[in-house]
Amino acid sequence: MTSKERVHAALRREPVDRVPIWMWYHPITIGRLSELLEIPSARVVEALGDDIRQTWVGGNHAMEGIVHEHEGDGHTDVWGIDWVKIGHFNQIRTNPIRGASEEAVRAYRYPHNQIEDLLANMDPVLAEGDRYFIGCDISPCLFEMVYRVRGMDDAFLDLAESPDLARFMIEGAAEFATALAEAVCSRMRIDWLWSGDDVAGQQNLMMSPATWREMIKPHLARIMRAAKSRDIWMAHHCCGAMRPIIPDLIEIGMDVLNPVQANCPGMDPLDLKAEFGADLAFMGGIDTQDLLPNGSAAEVYRESLRLVEGMTTGGGGYILAASHAVPPETPFDNIFAMYEAAGVMRSEIFDKAADMRRASLS
Repeated sequence: MTSKERVHAALRREPVDRVPIWMWYHPITIGRLSELLEIPSARVVEALGDDIRQTWVGGNHAMEGIVHEHEGDGHTDVWGIDWVKIGHFNQIRTNPIRGASEEAVRAYRYPHNQIEDLLANMDPVLAEGDRYFIGCDISPCLFEMVYRVRGMDDAFLDLAESPDLARFMIEGAAEFATALAEAVCSRMRIDWLWSGDDVAGQQNLMMSPATWREMIKPHLARIMRAAKSRDIWMAHHCCGAMRPIIPDLIEIGMDVLNPVQANCPGMDPLDLKAEFGADLAFMGGIDTQDLLPNGSAAEVYRESLRLVEGMTTGGGGYILAASHAVPPETPFDNIFAMYEAAGVMRSEIFDKAADMRRASLS
């Protein structure tokens, strides 16, 4: 099967030759694998056997798609957010309307005039559409986008004390995300649209389910309709303990849930599969906080195999993935153990890399 065929079949709960795979890697992890395999960084995921090609056209491009070499280097994105490299990751240094007056907040505008430039990020991904399953990431879409521009404290204070102002900001984010979604789904040959809105912490939702249903759900439904009305799969990302809203997400069109952060309450992957697996596919579940960087290869293999076998009970409906970007400190043996649990052997990966090196010399 091609990668495209494999992912579509898994999402339709049809037989596949192996479970689909899509790992997120920190750029430093990719660099380490590039050195080990002796191939360019851009070809590492090809050698590993990942089935999905995707990039960001939303705000996460500024966080993950722009890589700085030196500590303290940074940039300002089109939302006016100032980012700085701290450790391995870009982090927000300043929020453009944090501490601003209500008048200044209401004057803030999302960057509709930058949509064409953002969409251009997809050009190299779309070129691989014959073989690979193609995704387009428009996240963060709603409240997460608001707290990036407003600042976390002010965004929550608005929810509690100035709900009309909070509603205004969320509506603005929704208009922008919907415009992005419509442009992508009407103009690009993609296999799924990827939305995201981190509204949960390690223990529970950041807001009450009732508030989420009032302030967020109707807008997210509009975004998802851009894909569903065109028979495009709809994937959604939300970290943390977000189980209370899973039925709502299914109701408005979510087909695939990521990242299934298993160490959070209510997020055991096999329990979620048993309850929601008839209506929902899952991607993720392999812990990046402790298991991948600190566990043994045997432990990683056992957990990965447990997920593959348990999450495909009844046929398909699962994409093997980590719960976040595979961190730079992850041992190589642990990375290969995940792939081996999916049926992609280490020897196969090294053989592919060797073929790539030979082809580059011919």
